[in-house]
Amino acid sequence: MFKTRLLSGIVLVAVIIGLLVLGGSVLAVSLGLISLVGMYELYRTVGAEKTLLGGVGYLAGLSYYLLLFFFEDPAADSIPTLFFVAFLMLLMAVYVFTFPKYSAGQVMTAFFGLAYVAVMLSYIYRTRVMAGGKLLVWLVFLSSWGCDTCAYCVGMLIGKHKMAPRLSPKKSVEGGIGGILGAGLLGGIFGAVFSENLAGALESPALHCAVICMVGAVISQIGDLAASAIKRNHDVKDYGKLIPGHGGILDRFDSVIFVAPGIYYTIVFLMEGTDALSRFLG
Repeated sequence: MFKTRLLSGIVLVAVIIGLLVLGGSVLAVSLGLISLVGMYELYRTVGAEKTLLGGVGYLAGLSYYLLLFFFEDPAADSIPTLFFVAFLMLLMAVYVFTFPKYSAGQVMTAFFGLAYVAVMLSYIYRTRVMAGGKLLVWLVFLSSWGCDTCAYCVGMLIGKHKMAPRLSPKKSVEGGIGGILGAGLLGGIFGAVFSENLAGALESPALHCAVICMVGAVISQIGDLAASAIKRNHDVKDYGKLIPGHGGILDRFDSVIFVAPGIYYTIVFLMEGTDALSRFLG
């Protein structure tokens, strides 16, 4: 089991490295496909993966990525709200004209699937195409997976106080703190190594990358526990079996899904300061 998990993990990391290096349409298409698989896994938890309701969700996910890729500025927060309104209206149309075939919970999960999987994962692409994104996008995975590794090591060594015993009995408060500090250290090292390359994007690369990764680490742990909560609510051990030894897309990318938008907005704020915050708040 360990050998299978290790080998598939190495392959997964190699694939991700290749996608992040290539960027552009290759990354956009790959994230779109990953999102569709993740949406399928989520819809399966409520029995909507092979229904008209699920089909509408997949179509919306595909349309979202096409809109994102062909939009004038994919790094900006300018994807029309009309898209989400139209998607909700279409879901409700399916709901009422096929009533009582689907439950309200299935409809809400269909809408949630687009936001939770497709939209949040798209921030990997948004980060990649922003100024300095060729390097900054690595912070998404450095903070997420770095936090997981550091939290596990610290938790095994000194973990005593349970963080969320009903969701993940092995996670400890000490491990969580270790994960945040460890991710911050990794981010600081990353920023220092690539300080010259990042100078045009971040004023203080080492410090800012450390802060970005620490923010990402906090969000990463919330995302991990959120995915566990959904699985427990539906008595599911793993979302899928696509990745040997790791489970499905959502099992492996549960924290990355949350981290990606968190990293993106933290970078934007550090780049543009209060002006960015004012625009974000409207």
